[in-house]
Formats: sequence, structure tokens, C-alpha cells
Amino acid sequence: MGSYLVVMDETEEANVALRYAARRAARSGGSVEILAVVPPQEFVQWGGVQAAMEEEAKLRAEAMVVQASGAIFEEAGIRPSIVVREGDPVKVLAEYLKGKRGLSALVLAAAAEGGPGPLVSHFAGSQAGSLPYPLIIVPGNLSEEAIDD
Repeated sequence: MGSYLVVMDETEEANVALRYAARRAARSGGSVEILAVVPPQEFVQWGGVQAAMEEEAKLRAEAMVVQASGAIFEEAGIRPSIVVREGDPVKVLAEYLKGKRGLSALVLAAAAEGGPGPLVSHFAGSQAGSLPYPLIIVPGNLSEEAIDD
């Protein structure tokens, strides 16, 4: 069975996408991959301050992913693989997908309110027809019970 790729960030919809992917993987005998993207930091004139800001952002992303992976292991019995990359989220994900084999789907979640985020807009928009894998967009307002069903 393939794996379900989820892009994690600090949004609530990322947690919805992860829960959906974990449930789907558990039912199909698949696995979950988590890609955490550390966005580029604003430029700071002093190099030492810039490096400290980038390191702090990377540590925050790693902690978020470790916490999320622990939660899905407890709930679904799946230990996800974790990848942390730095850069623009759309570009990082596009590059990651180019060399990736064996995915069942890319799982993203749309925000419960407002417009879709940059990943959903990009990959469900002009790039939708060229994706090498199915794209699953989970509504961000789904409850845990609805996802579990």
C-alpha cells in the first residue's frame, strides 16, 4: 500500500488533514508521510540574528511535527515518516513531489472559513491536472467524529 502525504504547519486545517490521512492509511494498510516546511524568514541585517531566527523556526516546526506524529501513533497506530524542509511551501512541496514514488495521495485541508490557503489554491488550481498523485482536499470544518466515520 502507498502512503498519504500531509503538509504540516501551525494551522488547524493541517491537523484535520493529518487525522484524515491517518484514518485512511489505517483502514487501507498504508502509511503517512508528514512534510513540514519552514518558511523563509524575513531578512534581518545582522547575520547572527538571522541565523537564530531561522534555527528557532526550524525547531518550532520539528516540535510541531513530533507532537502531531505522536498523536496519530496513539490514535491510529501509525508511525509516520517525517521530513522537514526549508523554503517557500508551494515550491518545496512541488519539488518534493517530483522525486517521490509510492504515494497514494496528497492530502490537504481547506480552511474552515475564508479562502483556501496557498497550497490548496496552487495544487487544486492550475497545477491540478499535472499532479503525479491524486489530491484529496478535506474540508477544514469536519469534526473528529466525521473524519473517523
